[in-house]
Amino acid sequence: MMRNPKTLGLLLSFLFQFLPLIPSQPTTFKLGLILDSNTSIGQIALTSVHLAVADFYGANPNFSTRLQVLTRDASADVVTAATLALELITKDKVHAILGPQSSIESGFVADLGTRAQVPIVSISATSPSVSPTYSPFFVRAVANDADQVGAIAALVGSFGWRRVVPIYEESDYGAAFIPYLVDALNNVGSRVPYRCSLPTSASSDDIAAELYKLATEQTRVFVVHARVGLATLLLRSANNAGMMSEGYVWIITSDLTSLLAAVEESISPDSMDGVLGVMPYFPTTERIREFKRRWCRQFLKDNPNVGLAAATQLSSYAIWAYDAVWAMALSAERLGKVGPDFVESKNGFTELSNLGVSQTGKRLLKEILSTEYDGLGGRFRLVDGELNVTAYRVLNVMGGSAKEIGFWTPRYGLTRRLNWSSDSQYSSSRDGLGPVIWPGESTVVPKGWIQPTSGKKLRIGVPGPVTPGFHSFLDIETDPVTNQTRASGFVIDVFEAAVRCLPYALRFEYVAARSVKYDALIQQVANGTYDAAVADMTITANRSSYVDFTMPYMASTISMAVPLRDARTKNAWVFLKPLSKDLWLASGAFFVFTGIVVWILEHRSNEEFRGEPSHQFGAVFYFIFSTLVFAHKANMVSNLSKFVVIIWVFVVLILQSSYTASFTSMLTVEQRPVNDFIELENSGENVGYLQGSPTREVLIRMGFHESSLKPLNSSQRYVDALAEGSKNGGVAAIVDEYPYLRATLKLNCDNYKIVQEIKTGGFGFAFPKGSPLALDLSRAILNITEGYKMSELERKWFGDQSNCPTQDDQLSSNSLNFDSFKGLFLVTGTTSILCFLIHLAFFLNQKRRHLLRQAIANEKSIAGKLLTIAKLYGDKDLTARTFRKMQLNNGSTGGNRGSNTSTPDYYPWSPGSTSMRTYGDVTPSVMPASPMRRKSSFRPQL
Repeated sequence: MMRNPKTLGLLLSFLFQFLPLIPSQPTTFKLGLILDSNTSIGQIALTSVHLAVADFYGANPNFSTRLQVLTRDASADVVTAATLALELITKDKVHAILGPQSSIESGFVADLGTRAQVPIVSISATSPSVSPTYSPFFVRAVANDADQVGAIAALVGSFGWRRVVPIYEESDYGAAFIPYLVDALNNVGSRVPYRCSLPTSASSDDIAAELYKLATEQTRVFVVHARVGLATLLLRSANNAGMMSEGYVWIITSDLTSLLAAVEESISPDSMDGVLGVMPYFPTTERIREFKRRWCRQFLKDNPNVGLAAATQLSSYAIWAYDAVWAMALSAERLGKVGPDFVESKNGFTELSNLGVSQTGKRLLKEILSTEYDGLGGRFRLVDGELNVTAYRVLNVMGGSAKEIGFWTPRYGLTRRLNWSSDSQYSSSRDGLGPVIWPGESTVVPKGWIQPTSGKKLRIGVPGPVTPGFHSFLDIETDPVTNQTRASGFVIDVFEAAVRCLPYALRFEYVAARSVKYDALIQQVANGTYDAAVADMTITANRSSYVDFTMPYMASTISMAVPLRDARTKNAWVFLKPLSKDLWLASGAFFVFTGIVVWILEHRSNEEFRGEPSHQFGAVFYFIFSTLVFAHKANMVSNLSKFVVIIWVFVVLILQSSYTASFTSMLTVEQRPVNDFIELENSGENVGYLQGSPTREVLIRMGFHESSLKPLNSSQRYVDALAEGSKNGGVAAIVDEYPYLRATLKLNCDNYKIVQEIKTGGFGFAFPKGSPLALDLSRAILNITEGYKMSELERKWFGDQSNCPTQDDQLSSNSLNFDSFKGLFLVTGTTSILCFLIHLAFFLNQKRRHLLRQAIANEKSIAGKLLTIAKLYGDKDLTARTFRKMQLNNGSTGGNRGSNTSTPDYYPWSPGSTSMRTYGDVTPSVMPASPMRRKSSFRPQL
């Protein structure tokens, strides 16, 4: 015992100085682990968990927390798993639990974890039957099975397989996966005709019996989703049944692909040749290669009885378990110091009712969900409580090993190589995959179906008896000996041609639906009496609410057929009809306008447009209207007037040609009594329609009175009723769907015409709601209509109707209106106005301007001034070439003009006038004092 105070002080000082350097005891973080140690996944995960704990703290020795893994074996029993979880929570006070292994076990344990607020982190439960959406404290650190359906559907769609049969385990693991698979297949146009569910306890004989049923059906594409034990029995039985041969397609899901080595240990290596599989993509790095070497050694040490093949294949579950442990360790470190801080509950009499609540569970769950780091399998990140998988590998099994043939990503689809920076679009083509070896060592892509050896035939309802006159559409008869229904006609040929285009065999038989109206037949398809209805059935909104129709195989309209009437010689004023009233008025107005412009341009310089007003009026209008027959003889002096006349003659030529064409059509084309539905309705005459067709309802909705509608039951009645006419008990028009009218008019093209059409849904085949056949046959019908097949069938049953003019081929008898020629009138009007303005500018030149001012100044009223200007404009333009030539001719002749008592036209004064007059810009310089002056050559002053 030290009694020296100085020595004691030095010792205490030393302790306080070096005490912080002594490492503190790490906080223990209890982590429960529930596995099934006798299964492949349990053994794989256990090895990975131990390696992960050692590697994490070897890389982070200074962390203040340490995971303490408490392992429990559930022995693949749900009750045991739940009991072990309850024990870990209540007795061991764990902060979180890894596991349990199966999805059904995880569902029970997740419920316990939610009650106790203890995070349950799954490292093997892939089924979507348990989800963080319903169990908030459940975290899936592995891929959800629903994530892979996109890759499987892309494979199916890329090879064009239209039907797929899923074979799955009859449990939560298998059943929860199928709805996602079916939806994904529907998105690529594939259907699931039937499903094969196998009990988890199924024997080889049970599986063989189910495979026999599948072999007798037509589909040859199978997707297998089952655990290793059941899948091994299935694949072995399929190989023994010869279903691993050429023509078959087998696709296995990611669980089986990840455990391929475990499957092949129980069957011969070549039994799976040609199988396709998908599995999550993990980047191949040096870190994962080094981990694989250590993991294989440790796995063989932990499980010495396991085969070498299983020990050398690094499964997805090994990587997921490893990364999950690292995520838990990182979350525990961020959470900090924790203790056994459960709040106990003493409100019940059972251990479950007294389950405590963890005080750190919510904070720990938040840390787990936010954890993100570069893990062994790539970037570890949880999205909505589930591991985010960015890509899947596509594998082809051959010779006991799996060859990578491509990848699938939600962003780029199927690709040969991964390129995260690519700007390419989503690819659904198999060109993005490498070569595939199919079952039977075939390199030919299987078509996915064969002609079935058994199976139910589709009952196709065909209506009868057929309306007389329309047997070319559909005809049905029953063999009196065999009682077998035989159907023929255009509709039947189209249906059978479409069936032949399907990528699978369709077995069917025709069943006569006698004396059944089409609407009743639709109801029978909807209630399952028939599997489909094949008829000349119009697609309507009401019918579509009960069944699914294919796309129309024949376009249809509700049309009106009317008889032709000869109205060519019964109208005395028919010559006025080619042009509408507004066009007649516009033409007359432009005739007058153009004549006035020509007179203005020619009056001052052309003798033919001068003289008495009546003479000028007659000359102008005779000239302009003579352009109608191009017989205008007047000589044009002004270049402006010549230009105006040239443009006008061009307009007259167009008008004349159009009038002739329209008038000719009116004299040669027979006229129709009614031209549209509105005129027919207003006429109040009888209208015929096909008895039992939806046309009656359409006409009533359009406003036709029921009393004017007459049902007709044959094509011959169509002809007879039209011939009789409405006044004689017949009809004024037939309203029916265009295909029926076309068949009726085939032999009566010259007597009846189709004048108006209203679009309808067309003719289609009816199937029950949700039937995949409606979509498949729609594509097949589209293939037929895009080629020559449909035209061949129409010619076969309806003949060549090229000689029957359609509504579009008939010449229209409508009058021509002003809108058709307003461009021409605009051109000629603009030209005339422009030439007039140019002429006016020349008239108002600099020399005449002062004369106009003087003349206007002498007048006080506006009317007087305008009259003075008109008088000035009415005088001759003696500077014009015509008058200059006349003056030169008069001067050269030199005749004695003194004896002439009248004043010549070109003298600028009036007889007996004492005042000087001015004509234009001509001012006489000398008064006529003697005959000699009159003989002299007159020159105007310019």
